[in-house]
Amino acid sequence: MNKPEMIASVAELGEMTKKAAEKAVDAVLKTIEIALAKGEDVKIVGHGTYSVKHKKSRKGRNPQTGEDIQIDAHNVPVFKAGKDLRDAVENVVVPEKVKGEFRGKKKEVVE
Repeated sequence: MNKPEMIASVAELGEMTKKAAEKAVDAVLKTIEIALAKGEDVKIVGHGTYSVKHKKSRKGRNPQTGEDIQIDAHNVPVFKAGKDLRDAVENVVVPEKVKGEFRGKKKEVVE
């Protein structure tokens, strides 16, 4: 799902216009972004936790040239799924039109 598809889904589920849904989605994403930039965690019960993890500087290798390079220290956003989200994904019913294999348990297919 990409952002326009998400906006359309939020508009449908929330019974609102796509314009209002776009504002809501943008506001939620921006709020998470601002909190993470401040170093705060964002905990949404049942959904999961967004946080920032600090990566130390390290040596790396340029895969094209094989040359050693120095990778600077940096912060990366991290998401840890909550129990309700993990359970929802585990018990998902996949429509028949969805192609491809799932890793792990096989899912029930509906027509």
